[in-house]
Amino acid sequence: MKVLLVEDDQSLAEALASALRDSGLLVEPVGTGGEADFLLKTERYDVVILDLGLPDGNGTHWLSRWRDEQIDLPVLVLTARERWSDKAAGFAAGADDYVTKPFETAEVLFRLRALVRRSYGHAHPVLNLGDLSYDTHGGQVTLAGLPVSLTAQETRLLGYLMHAAPRIVSRTELSEHVYDRDQEPDSNVIDVQIGRLRRKLGRDRIETVRGQGYRILDAGGA
Repeated sequence: MKVLLVEDDQSLAEALASALRDSGLLVEPVGTGGEADFLLKTERYDVVILDLGLPDGNGTHWLSRWRDEQIDLPVLVLTARERWSDKAAGFAAGADDYVTKPFETAEVLFRLRALVRRSYGHAHPVLNLGDLSYDTHGGQVTLAGLPVSLTAQETRLLGYLMHAAPRIVSRTELSEHVYDRDQEPDSNVIDVQIGRLRRKLGRDRIETVRGQGYRILDAGGA
């Protein structure tokens, strides 16, 4: 999961970004709506955390603008404002969920994962594909009921493929959503990690669709 964090309180942004990264998420923090606006139009993200009190305009202004421009990824509003009128303004501008400061990082994490999961059409926190399961809350992967040991990068890669299933995912899309912007891999790195997943999950579990990308399959190959 790739997160754009828009928060002008540097100490808060650093602490939240660090905690989310420790949970396996990719996080890119920025301090203004203008920076976020640029990145949303040039990069790919799965979800946005948006503070309302930004130095270059209210967060609801930026959110409303993004929705008008058909930027429709999930947005979690983060703010110290507790009045219902402020929350209502955020939802009216296009927010998908709301967390009031001070907050528990675990709550933010759960809400982020739920937003992304639902954006891909999954209601349950555990994604199942045949005998393969991925717990989006805990990050655990099991195969036929037994735990599978994956690296953090392998878990992100598998998680993205399972969220997108049965759709084919291109190399470019994997690079944009699974890897840091400053560490985007070449195709060989992706091939190597796909190969490792196949060794751990079964060689027929991930299909290479020539010229298009990868698709994860159930145990029956469909």
